[in-house]
Formats: sequence, C-alpha cells, structure tokens
Amino acid sequence: MHIHILGICGTFMGGIAAIARAAGHKVTGCDANVYPPMSTQLEAQGIALIEGFGVDQIKLEPDLFVTGNVVARGNALMEEILNRGLPYTSGPQWLAENVLRDKWVLAVAGTHGKTTTSAMLAWMLEHGGLNPGFLVGGVPENFGISARLTDAPFFVIEADEYDTAFSDKRSKFVHYHPRTAILNNLEFDHADIFADLAAIETQFHHLVRTVPGNGLIVSNGVDANLERVLKRGCWTPIERFGVTGGWQAGARYADGFDVLFNGALQGRIQWDLLGEHNVANALAAIAAARHAGVPARMAIEAMATFKNVKRRMEIKGVAGGVTVYDDFAHHPTAIATTIAGLRAKIGGARLIAVLEPRSNTMKQGALKDLLAGSLAGADRVFCYSAGLGWDAGAVLAPLGAKVSVNEQFDGLLAQVAAAARAGDHVLVMSNGGFGGIHDKLLSRLADNAVKGAGS
Repeated sequence: MHIHILGICGTFMGGIAAIARAAGHKVTGCDANVYPPMSTQLEAQGIALIEGFGVDQIKLEPDLFVTGNVVARGNALMEEILNRGLPYTSGPQWLAENVLRDKWVLAVAGTHGKTTTSAMLAWMLEHGGLNPGFLVGGVPENFGISARLTDAPFFVIEADEYDTAFSDKRSKFVHYHPRTAILNNLEFDHADIFADLAAIETQFHHLVRTVPGNGLIVSNGVDANLERVLKRGCWTPIERFGVTGGWQAGARYADGFDVLFNGALQGRIQWDLLGEHNVANALAAIAAARHAGVPARMAIEAMATFKNVKRRMEIKGVAGGVTVYDDFAHHPTAIATTIAGLRAKIGGARLIAVLEPRSNTMKQGALKDLLAGSLAGADRVFCYSAGLGWDAGAVLAPLGAKVSVNEQFDGLLAQVAAAARAGDHVLVMSNGGFGGIHDKLLSRLADNAVKGAGS
C-alpha cells in the first residue's frame, strides 16, 4: 500500500511514517515546516518529503492519505481530497487499526514527561529482552530513532491528549486501548482546543475507560487532578507513584536514589539525569515495565545506561567556556523544573535562560501569568517575543533588570552572545527549531572567544 502523510514532519506523524515503512508500505509525505531531527530521520529512511501542501500531490495517487492534526479545513490539499472523495484517515486511527490491534500497548500520558518516560520504558523493556516496538515524540538516544516496529507483542507509545485530526476532535490517546497506562501528571495546556482543565480531565477519563480490568494504571499519587479523574470511575488496578503505599524514591545519592515499592527496597538507580521530574518519570516507568514482565531490579538496572532523549537537556556544544543546552520545555511547569534541574547540577554558576514561547497555548497567553515565576531561578532571561498575542515585556517585568525581551531574532541572538561569558550555562527552551539558534549562538561565542584572545 502507498500512503501519503500530510504533516509528516511532526514527531508523531514522522513516527507513523517510519513504522509504515517498516511494515512494508510505500511512504511519501508533505509538510510546511521541515527541520531536524525528524526531517533527517525521514530522509535517512528514504522517505520522500514534499515541501508544502500543493494540490498537485493528488497525482501521486496513493491508496490512502493519512492526516496529522496540523492539517485543518482550508488546507488546499485536504480540500481537494475531500472534494474528490478520496480515502483518508487520521494518524492515530491508522496506527490503531494497522499496528496496535494485536499488541500489548503501554501508553504514557500526562501534561509533562511523556517523551522521557516513554523512552525510559522502552529502554527498560529492551534491557529486559522484550524487544518492544515504540513511537515516542522525540528521538531516544539509546535507539537513535523515534519509532520502530518489531515482531514482539509489546508496544510503547507516547499518549498525547492533543486532538486527533480536523475530522476527529477526540484526544489521540483514546485510539490506543492500552493494557498498561501511565498517568504522569495533569495540568491545563493546549488552550487552543481545551476550554479549561475540566475539559482535559474528561479526555483523561475517556482514556481510563479504555484500560481493561486485567490491565494496570500507573498514576501520580500526588496529583490532585489525576485523583479527581480516577474518582469519576476506574475499572482497572492502580499503582501510584510518589506516595507511601506505592512507588517511592528512598535515600538519595549524588548519582541516583533508592527505589521503594510499598516500603520495600527494590534497588538503587544510578544515573546522571537531572531533576525531581525525572525521578517521578523513572518510578512510573519501572511500575509499567514490571507489569509487562520486567522485574523491578532489571528495570532499575536499565537506567544506568539510559541516555535520555534529544532536546531534553541536550548539550549542543561548548564555545568560549559557555555550555549551550537545548530543551523542549515550553509549559511554565516544565520550564521551572528544567531550570531547577540544571541549577542542581551547576550550583552557583550563571544560568542564562533563552525562551521561545512558541506553543499555541503560550502564544495565546493562557499561562502567561505563570511565566515570570517559572523563570525566576535563572540569572538572566532572554525572551523571543515575535508572534505573541500579549506583551512579554510587561508579563516578565517582575523579573526586573535580569530580563530582556526582543521580537527580532538576530537582535536576541546578539544580546545572548554579548551577555554570555566563560563558565555560563545557556539553556535554550522551545518546542520548535527556534531558527537554529543553538549552532548560531555557539558560532558567535567561538568568534567572541577568538577576538578576546587576540585583543
């Protein structure tokens, strides 16, 4: 079968493409914005990419068009598909019908930590010899790809609450029918499709309703919003993490922590990851892996070789004594936990936060009042304000003189390069490509170091 994917360069749809190709299908696709890591991953697999959504792509005559949720009514190619009555489906629906139907699905849901926890869980199953398939919203360094298909019965999927497609406004995760479901946390997000927190809670309860009685729900026991979701009805055993009587972190060490279940020591994680959010992510993944048959001690052991995911506190380089990081954080809670994690690592060294509020929620300003507080742990803050529907300068004014706002990319880049000095740590946070700022900043920092040495 030939499938043509609309919106192929999103992390989810790019994963669909990789899986479809592995299943033996001919795969082509198009998108308006193409940037790494997904574009390079697709090209390496020999998947042809077309820039834009031109109607001439109808001439490819695929057997099926598969649409990502980036495609809306009014999209020229989609309108032509509809007008001609050509066959199409959504990415989640295609995945459910063609891949997940006969699998033991382990789904990872939550406002934060889905990608990292999914990567952890896949690696634990791999370490346990289960050879899982997976689809993750990023590129786990242990695997080097965001998705793969195997003959094994286990499949790990990042279960996103965002809507499925223009034609299906349910959350993606209602299609997956997991036997094991992780509920990491729940906050308000995606203001472009959800009116309020209650609307998101309803979608999470729809997910809970799909988990069978012989399955397992692994839930964050300290999250009141999730507890409210579960009280609406649950027909599946629950294991909680972060609370007494469930999975907990015990004694802490410089390189890890003890893992307890119902108060009993299960083992000691040794790793170099940062932040309390990753402790919670690991506990959830251990519980889910155990349900799939990987003993807790083996899942814990896997964390010693876990390499995290690209764009999750990824060091992009060091120039002029300045370390530049790339992170996907864009929600205020994720921004705060990411800064706290890096602060714990670098101590008193200067931390420079560079933020692009790019998500639809941030552009609309639904969470803007939380932004200044989330950035408070940084020594300097630079915000790229292009395209925002609110005044970033006014919103971030509580940060005082340490904040700079610029709606010109080149101006922002120059400001950051001028401010950074040897020993600093520059944390770049965006859920997009951010104009390739990381490499451009490293180049400028290197030039500044050469000029400084010659003066």
